[in-house]
This record gives sequence, C-alpha cells and structure tokens, in this order.
Amino acid sequence: MAFMEKPPAGKVLLDDTVPLTAAIEASQSLQSHTEYIIRVQRGISVENSWQIVRRYSDFDLLNNSLQIAGLSLPLPPKKLIGNMDREFIAERQKGLQNYLNVITTNHILSNCELVKKFLDPNNYSANYTEIALQQVSMFFRSEPKWEVVEPLKDIGWRIRKKYFLMKIKNQPKERLVLSWADLGPDKYLSDKDFQCLIKLLPSCLHPYIYRVTFATANESSALLIRMFNDKGTLKDLIYKAKPKDPFLKKYCNPKKIQGLELQQIKTYGRQILEVLKFLHDKGFPYGHLHASNVMLDGDTCRLLDLENSLLGLPSFYRSYFSQFRKINTLESMDVHCFGHLLYEMTYGRPPDSVPVDSFPPAPSMAVVAVLESTLSCEACKNGMPTVSRLLQMPLFSDVLLTTSEKPQFKIPTKLKEALRIAKECIEKRLIEEQKQIHQHRRLTRAQSHHGSEEERKKRKILARKKSKRSAVENNEEHSAKYSNSNNSAGSGASSPLTSPSSPTPPSTAAALGLSKRCKEGKDVRFTSSASASASTSTTSSSLASCEPRGAYTAPAPGCEQCEPRGLTQLHPEFPKGNFEESRNL
Repeated sequence: MAFMEKPPAGKVLLDDTVPLTAAIEASQSLQSHTEYIIRVQRGISVENSWQIVRRYSDFDLLNNSLQIAGLSLPLPPKKLIGNMDREFIAERQKGLQNYLNVITTNHILSNCELVKKFLDPNNYSANYTEIALQQVSMFFRSEPKWEVVEPLKDIGWRIRKKYFLMKIKNQPKERLVLSWADLGPDKYLSDKDFQCLIKLLPSCLHPYIYRVTFATANESSALLIRMFNDKGTLKDLIYKAKPKDPFLKKYCNPKKIQGLELQQIKTYGRQILEVLKFLHDKGFPYGHLHASNVMLDGDTCRLLDLENSLLGLPSFYRSYFSQFRKINTLESMDVHCFGHLLYEMTYGRPPDSVPVDSFPPAPSMAVVAVLESTLSCEACKNGMPTVSRLLQMPLFSDVLLTTSEKPQFKIPTKLKEALRIAKECIEKRLIEEQKQIHQHRRLTRAQSHHGSEEERKKRKILARKKSKRSAVENNEEHSAKYSNSNNSAGSGASSPLTSPSSPTPPSTAAALGLSKRCKEGKDVRFTSSASASASTSTTSSSLASCEPRGAYTAPAPGCEQCEPRGLTQLHPEFPKGNFEESRNL
C-alpha cells in the first residue's frame, strides 16, 4: 500500500491540552496604532513562555472568528478618536487582559485552533486540514473505491484530527466518515505494534462499541473509516445540535439547557460502564470518555475513538484530572470522565468547575450519589471508585440490558504485553505531571501567604519585638563591660596597709597608693572619686600609722606622674590637701 509514502518522522511531543495563560506586560504607541506586548506561558513552567505582539485589530479579528460560539465575550469597544491617549490605552489594556482571561479559562475556547494560533503562532501555524487532505489523497491512490464528498470542518475539538464525509463509488447513497490524526505525546507503542493494533480494530465486535469499517496507519498517523450517523453523538442529543456543525457552534452556548430523562440516564450510563469494564478486562487502555465520543444508535450508546489511546492522544478532560494526584490510572481516568458525562446527561451542561462542592437538584438521589463518588472534593482527594463498584450502585444495578450480540475482540498475547507497557508509560507521564503541578501549587500558596497583608503585619510585629530585644541585650552588654572596666581599674591600684584601729579614708588610701605607684614609676589612673569631706586629723593619724613603709622620696622635678597638676586634671574631685599631706609624709 502506498498510503502516506513520505510521512513526517516521529510523534508530536506537544500536548495540546496543556492550558495557555496570557498576561499583557506593556504597551507601546507607534505613529498610528498601539501594540500590546503579551507574555504567554504553557502550563506551570515559567521557562516555557514567550512574548507575542498584538494590536487591537488582531483582538477584533479573533473575536469576530469566535462569534460562531454564540458567547458574549468582553472585548473593549472600538474608538476612532482619541485612541492614542495614555489614559485610554491603560483602560483598554485592562479590558484586553480581561478578554484574554475569559477565553483562556473557557475549556472549549482555550482548546480551539483559533485561540491556539493567536497565542502560539509558532506551534500552530500549519493548515492541518490541508495536511490531512494531502495524506488522504495519497491513501486514495491505492484504494480507488473511496471518494471524498466534503470535509467536515471543525466538527471535533482536536486541532490535529480532521474528518471527511466519504462514500463508496459503487454505493453512492451510503455515507461514511473518515478520521485522520497525528501521533500524540503518549504514543509509546513501537511502530510495528502500533500498526498491527490499528488494523485489529475492525475485528472488535461489541454491542456498545461503534464498529470500525476500515483502519490503517503508518509511522506518524492513522486513518479510520466508520459509518456516518445522522443522529449524531450523545452530546448532540443533550445540546439539541446538528452533527455536521462546528464544535464551537454546537456546544459552547446551547440555546436550551435540559437534561435527559431518568430512565435514559440509567440505561445509557449502564451501557457505557459495561463497555468500559470490557475494555479494562481485555487490557485495552481507553481514557477518552466524553459525550462526543459516544454515538447514539437508537436507544443504544456505542463508544467511539478506541484508536486515540493507541495514537497517544491526550484526553479531553486531562486538564481536570491532572490536578488530582489520586486519579493516576487509566481506569480512574475513565471513572472521573464518566462523572463528567453523567453530570451533562443529568443537568444538560458541563459542571462550572471541578471538584463540585454542591450538586443541583437531580431526578434521583441515586444520581447524586454517583456524582459525589466521582466529582466531589472528597472523591478527587481520596480516589475514584472502580467501574465494577459503579455498576453495583443503585442507579445502575437494577438496569436490564437486552442484547444478543456477543462481544469479540481477540488481542494476541504479544500485543497485550505491548499494551500493558504503553499503559504504564501513559500513567507514569500523568503522575509526573501531577507531581509538578502539586509542587507548583504548594509554592504558589506559600508565596501568596507570605505576601498577604496579615502576614506582613505579623512580620512587622516580630521585627519590632526582635529590635527591642536586641536593644535591651546591647544595653545589658554595655553595662557589663563598663562594670568590668571599673573593677579591673580598681584592682590595678595598690592598696596601702591600714591600722585596724584607725581605718584609712578612701582619699588618703588613694593618695598612699598613688605615692607608691609614683615611687615605682608606674602610670596612675583613677576610676572613682575620693571623699572630699574627710577630716585632716583623721588623715594625719592614718598617715602616721603608715610610717614603717619608709620616708617619702620627692620626685624629680618635672615628673608629670606625681605633680598635683596631673592628679587634679585626671580626677578633679581629688582633694589637694590630701595630696600635700601624703607628699610631706
């Protein structure tokens, strides 16, 4: 077969489901217009960011393209006069930032090709419809019985998966749908095993699996053909939409929001759970359950797109369950996605946010019980129930399924082992991504808490207390040093001998000590004042008691150490009379 003779090498490593965030960093006014500098980031990594420059006209063009969604988006209005004023530009920048926040947080808009090209032109500049047409044309060279009727433009949400309405030349009234898709970041099968498993899909027979008419693949993409169903998918039933309309038009803003009847919820839910259990028992990974992947055939639900897990494509709800570390297996992913689908069947719309704190009134409390086990805060925190456990819950346990078709899907042992290894690799990448998100969330929470007003006040109070404590400690240390210096100065002076019967006054003792130090040629310092009120008689008697120490030797003329002038300068309170008496002695 000459199908896709020169395929591009390797798989697409970029995960299209990783959300993009955009922040306008600055604006620059040129001669006739203003440009806005926008910082775009993929996921949580700051390193994975880039700058783009956009004018207001670019925003207006994007907004006109998104009008097909039927949403009222908050784009700031145009202004022809005065649109270069500084205040007006600042106000417009705030409005454009709000516009970016709205389109990047809307789950459907943020994943559409229009928004991706606006924010990330380097990775989404290719014309994927044209690429798909080229690949399909190559396929028709070797399979002339097929003919393209028309491209079904944007009927799905995936950027790299395209659909075409087909017919068989000898059966012109019969319509089929051809789907073509690139390989995704979770493709871990070898090329040989991958192509064998893709070609095995038409042999899969199950009452709740939509049958594949034809399937083939090469090293970089896959092509499958199924019968076209005029009734569309389960999501088309819920939103009252036409199958051939674009995805944005069908599901962004439904005209009428109304859930299904209780019996429909019970029957469809039981059928979907049965086919999930069948695939899990076979060891075949799925992980792509949502309402658009469930085809309606009368009162029977049939699962679509079994090839997605083989191609390595990320799940529609990946940005939801990647936030919860307990949803880390393909079975728990399917159960969580089933909760989303059950919510849509019950209320006619998707949940506003996940986890869901409280559920609106439902047709039965049994419905709420299943929703709580799959979408509540407790379930997302503690883990999902198994598919078998859901089948035993009151909502589905009493549903009787009548079908005569026997399931058949034979997978060789070698391919089962390859599927098991690929499944483990898919789960490993999810766990690693969840770990990074969890660490980033903790860091962000800590930074937010550290920068809060209450935390800043606490830090100011602690800083004041620490400053006061340091001041007190410094004063105590200074006082201790001052006291030690006084003690050391006092212990350095010689203490004269005194008579027990006639105590020597401090001034006289100081003078005697001074005379001795002067006699020995030592330096003299005073740290405490002598009493100026001591009587002369007491001083004379005290000096008389010290005669055995020897006569006083007069200092040499000009000796500053013993001059009265030096003593009075060093310590003014020292009485000159005491000094003269000690000198005469």
